[in-house]
Amino acid sequence: MAQTTPNHTLTVSGWAAHDSSGNITPYTFKRRENGVNDLTIEVLYCGICHTDLHQVRDDWGTTMYPIVPGHEITGIITKVGSNVSNFKVGDRAGVGCLAASCLNCEYCKDGQENYCDQLQFTYNGIFWDGSITYGGYSKFLVADHRYVVRIPENLPMDAAAPLLCAGITVFSPLKDNNLLDSPGKRIGIVGLGGLGHVAVKFGKAFGHHVTIISTSPSKEKEAKERLGADDFIISTNYEQMQTKSRTLDFILDTVSAVHSLGPTLELLKVNGTLAMVGAPEKPLELPSFPLIFGKRTVKGSIIGGIKETQAMLDVCGKHNITCEIEVVKPNQINEAFERLSKNDVKYRFVIDISGKSSNL
Repeated sequence: MAQTTPNHTLTVSGWAAHDSSGNITPYTFKRRENGVNDLTIEVLYCGICHTDLHQVRDDWGTTMYPIVPGHEITGIITKVGSNVSNFKVGDRAGVGCLAASCLNCEYCKDGQENYCDQLQFTYNGIFWDGSITYGGYSKFLVADHRYVVRIPENLPMDAAAPLLCAGITVFSPLKDNNLLDSPGKRIGIVGLGGLGHVAVKFGKAFGHHVTIISTSPSKEKEAKERLGADDFIISTNYEQMQTKSRTLDFILDTVSAVHSLGPTLELLKVNGTLAMVGAPEKPLELPSFPLIFGKRTVKGSIIGGIKETQAMLDVCGKHNITCEIEVVKPNQINEAFERLSKNDVKYRFVIDISGKSSNL
């Protein structure tokens, strides 16, 4: 799509990092005017994703400062472009990771914009007009309506916010592996954090036997009693891992730390699938024998397209699935980042951007 001269005249209050220290401070910047295809959204809540932490600290070497993070955004529509017919002022809206794509490739046409090679993200991306995108750590957002979803009325806006990234990230591989409508499978979830805890909820809602695979024995009670997991395997316990060999149909690996995939693969039945959604900074060890002798598959997945994200939210509305959250104020973002870096959260921080009630 041809780029145009940016028309950024709307003054916005937000919060940004200005260097690789990752320190977040108040920041006033400009957004574009609401165009014919756009929606202006008053941001109520924005989840804190681990990606935000990586980006503000430039861990991946791609950060464009100043950076306004945030891609788990819920809010209320305050303005609607003249070409938009599927949203109206006052609607409950959500914005996830996607800000733009080519709209013309096979993936965009198939509802898989997340795999478009011209994909641009909600923050630290380059929009169609050539401007750098700024995310949800701000009072309002202007977004193309084709990348906006509707939040079901029965879901609280704060606990729904992380679904826009964490939720779709784990929902998509479950759907891709035919686990939405075929109950009775035995599935494993590696890691019980922001992604893993939502995956457990989906797995149980879809009628599966869910096993948590974790390095933390202290999480077993909560996994079973609070989240409803059926089994818990300590991945560092060799005997437990051996006992559970070839017992799982599917495993979702949510861990972003470096770890070997070999022991996890041995838990799969013949023809089982291991789906990766965690993103370790260094390559993982992938031994060939567990693949060869188990006819197993390892595949990856990243978020989902807009149609799929809306389907995920509708499922959450049907089954009353939300994230377990801790709400923080904007002046607590740096503290939340520090705690997140130590995995000291159950299970997702959400920033109360507007200061309004959570019963929205």
